[in-house]
Amino acid sequence: MQAAKQEALKTISQLPENVDMDEIMYRLYVLDKIRKGQEAVEQGKTISSEDLKREIDSW
Repeated sequence: MQAAKQEALKTISQLPENVDMDEIMYRLYVLDKIRKGQEAVEQGKTISSEDLKREIDSW
């Protein structure tokens, strides 16, 4: 995986010049969530879809 700073800079550089700060912040937020999800998968910190369905049914 790329370093977080490099990934953020790449993401920002792909945005149009007239992008507002809210859009930049949103893109970085999404990027962070994707990165954390990928790390969780690599570390085996996931649950099966069946377990998720059971958890939702218990609500």
